[in-house]
Amino acid sequence: MQTQFKPVLAGFEHIKRYWDATRDQVVAKVLPGEFYVSKNDELITTVLGSCIAACVYDDKLGIGGINHFMLPIQKGERIDQAHSLSCRYGNWAMEYLINEVLKNGASRANLKVKLFGGGKIISAMTDIGIGNISFANAYIVEEALNLVAHDMGGPWPRKIFFNPHNGKVQVKKLRNLHNNTIEKREVRYLHNLEQQTKATDIELF
Repeated sequence: MQTQFKPVLAGFEHIKRYWDATRDQVVAKVLPGEFYVSKNDELITTVLGSCIAACVYDDKLGIGGINHFMLPIQKGERIDQAHSLSCRYGNWAMEYLINEVLKNGASRANLKVKLFGGGKIISAMTDIGIGNISFANAYIVEEALNLVAHDMGGPWPRKIFFNPHNGKVQVKKLRNLHNNTIEKREVRYLHNLEQQTKATDIELF
């Protein structure tokens, strides 16, 4: 089993990876605000509520990655501000992911994108998922990216497994989730972002 854990690309050593005996593969787990790029024949997983995950890949070269962002950010913010906010905002989550995939050998002409998430799971708040979906779709058009599949919206969380080597994605809609773990996580995450927003003077939309 240990031989299956091939080295990660530079800069992604912090991403947790584990052996999934059911799928007989190494799985990398991406948390909110993170992204991960790989050339390995492995899986990348994340759990989405109102957040969006973009799977960006070049299946001709066998490289791809995924991000996980909670909110979009206005165009025109400075990159030095975005760096401190990591990939929690869509603008920079998309830019960092695409740049990293290209830096590691992918061809922009061959890039394909799949989008997931944007569910309405925080019952007491504005429909953040709709805003994230609108942002993601607008970004695809603006950057002239090749969107080949999407599964967004609806009232349920999703768990996805993405193979960056071939671009295949498995989506599990958590329709029978009997606890509010994901909702609590997103409320807490939004609160933390609001506090940082006040400190960094970033405008959200």
